[in-house]
Amino acid sequence: MPLVVIRHAPAPGPDPLDPAPGGPYSPDGVGFPDPRFPDPLDVFGSAGSEVRRCDPWSGDPVPPGLIGIEGLVLTGDTPEALPLLREALAAEVPVLALGDAAALLARAADDGTRIGTRGPEGTDPLLGDGAGPVGGAGETGPAGGAEAVGALALRVGGSAWGLPVPLGDIGAAGLLGRFAELVAGRAEHTATRTFFTPRAEAWEERFAYQTPAYEAAVARMRLAPGQTALDLGCGSGRAMPALRERVGASGTVLGIDLTPAMLTAAARVGREGPGRLLLADCTRLPLTSGTVHGIFAAGLLDHLPQPRTALAEWARVCATGGELLVFHPSGRAERAARHGRPLSPDDPLAAPNLAPALEATGWHLAEYEDAPSHFVCRAHRLPA
Repeated sequence: MPLVVIRHAPAPGPDPLDPAPGGPYSPDGVGFPDPRFPDPLDVFGSAGSEVRRCDPWSGDPVPPGLIGIEGLVLTGDTPEALPLLREALAAEVPVLALGDAAALLARAADDGTRIGTRGPEGTDPLLGDGAGPVGGAGETGPAGGAEAVGALALRVGGSAWGLPVPLGDIGAAGLLGRFAELVAGRAEHTATRTFFTPRAEAWEERFAYQTPAYEAAVARMRLAPGQTALDLGCGSGRAMPALRERVGASGTVLGIDLTPAMLTAAARVGREGPGRLLLADCTRLPLTSGTVHGIFAAGLLDHLPQPRTALAEWARVCATGGELLVFHPSGRAERAARHGRPLSPDDPLAAPNLAPALEATGWHLAEYEDAPSHFVCRAHRLPA
């Protein structure tokens, strides 16, 4: 996926990424090419990012949506980029807004509830702990160093930053390098969120007819009152009411999803009643080991890049004897036919693949059923 750099019009102000002589990255007025100061856009490429430059002022259209985009860099007040920027904030796509684009970022946030300044040192994934210059070497004044830039930086949520002040050459290279690394490190999350965010609002209504199948699947789980159950990749939380029935009023139900918009949709349809909603990566759960008694995962495992990593993490949080139910409201053959492809022998849900994966990660396969109308795999947690 590319990192898209949307550059502002040549006038009236300088482009923060412009390598022209005398530009903001030129320490002595000579500009690029200067071997000491390569084009800042090369920093993104060196981090493994595919870079796509978009120049709306020259007739280059702003991308119509986020699919296929892993990050955004904006260098000026480009109003036509405002809808895309709002989508990026909703999906938590990494955004770096430089110069006048910082004001555009503030406008895209709509209100001040999501806007904050830099937090305590060491808590910001981009600005870091304040070590080293963000301004140019030897600079003084408001933009002279990390603390000055940090104090003026605008942050929206945990994925968007606005830096309205000019950056010095050395600081710019470090900042852009850290942003490129952040974008690359979040690429898998970004792909998930950009897919599901625009679909979240209609998700419950679109798939409400599957509710009886979810209820029947949850009924297979051997849960008891007072226990803790997870709905992983919960989406709009369709399984949460059924899980609540199994664990009773004294139990705990957590709906966990990676996409904020999905949790918003779940709350909108009342799923905070049956349980609590948590934004988290299902392969790095913020839960204490051995505290969960049942895990329900619908339409999730076969979409993860490393299914065994997920199974191992689920085993970590699950108590001995706890239940795992992997579910889909249609069978593998039906889904393959619907998508116009044959069944793949590499499918992680195929019995020859899933059974050894479960055994290797601390689970014992108790039930495997791949019917035209549903897929169910039930396993229980082995002693650690």
